[in-house]
Amino acid sequence: MDFIVEENRIFSKDGSGKTTAEVLFPHRSPGAVTITRTFVDDSLRGQGIAGKLMELTCEKLRRDGKKAYPVCSYAVKWFGAHPECGDVLVDGPDSEGGADE
Repeated sequence: MDFIVEENRIFSKDGSGKTTAEVLFPHRSPGAVTITRTFVDDSLRGQGIAGKLMELTCEKLRRDGKKAYPVCSYAVKWFGAHPECGDVLVDGPDSEGGADE
């Protein structure tokens, strides 16, 4: 699967142009983003695609020198299971919990 990396979004589309997977991380403050949405189409679930989106997001944040506040439920859970990626998280109470948008 090929992913398209934009400033605050990483996603994939199918042959018809439909978004099949995406993670959104809009600007929050200087040097910080908020991970607001992780989406994988039902037809692709169970293939590790959401985890790959998160890995790509961490790589991009490191390259860009940014930190993240995960608020979507998947991102919160994923970071909890991947402490090796905690270096991209903003310290503080806002880096915990939240709801999908």
